[in-house]
Amino acid sequence: MPEPLKTDAAPHGADEPGRVFNVLMVGVGGQGIILASDILAEAAMLAGLDAKKSEVHGMSQRGGPVFSHVRFGAEVHSPVIGMGEADVLYSLERMELLRWAPWARPGATAIYADTDLPPGALTAYPPGLDDEIAARFGQVVRFDMRELRSRINPKAKNTVLLGAVSVLTPLPLDAYVRAITALVPAGTADANLAGFEVGRRIALAALGRDAEEAPHEPAAVAGQE
Repeated sequence: MPEPLKTDAAPHGADEPGRVFNVLMVGVGGQGIILASDILAEAAMLAGLDAKKSEVHGMSQRGGPVFSHVRFGAEVHSPVIGMGEADVLYSLERMELLRWAPWARPGATAIYADTDLPPGALTAYPPGLDDEIAARFGQVVRFDMRELRSRINPKAKNTVLLGAVSVLTPLPLDAYVRAITALVPAGTADANLAGFEVGRRIALAALGRDAEEAPHEPAAVAGQE
């Protein structure tokens, strides 16, 4: 497993008094969205913050849409992220990312998996999806899952993207590690922690942070602010 990175980058304003951080996590059934949101909420609570989440996964067994709102801060009153309030939109499926784009605040970051398996009745993704995503967000970290197939456990895709979330949230790295270890299925902690570190390094490199510690990885970033 790669050596853990030491730097915990936080977004502008993340440490403001009373700040509530909003992460909207979307995908389709079977991708591990609910587990990823459980890990994020647990990491926030381990860091001593109030955390609330709201989710819908009634269609998850049939490949239907799954989403989870995760909110954390010193005090959180509602588990629901309002339209235009998400700081980070995390998606394991591109069409769901675009469907939920109106929930992102201006300048928000999109973290998504660039898969080649379109959902539902689609036989192929429409052209220009990545360009449309880049135009809608302040920052975009795209994970080319085809490039990563030989480097990660395919069942750890959700924790790979959580590694990118960790770069953008004001939570200590240790809180993520403890939450992953506690919540992933028995016998998969090492694979998930390795995937988390891969995702973290990719995001740091893609966002131009800590270049010496985070060598180039297969990812793309577009800045629109």
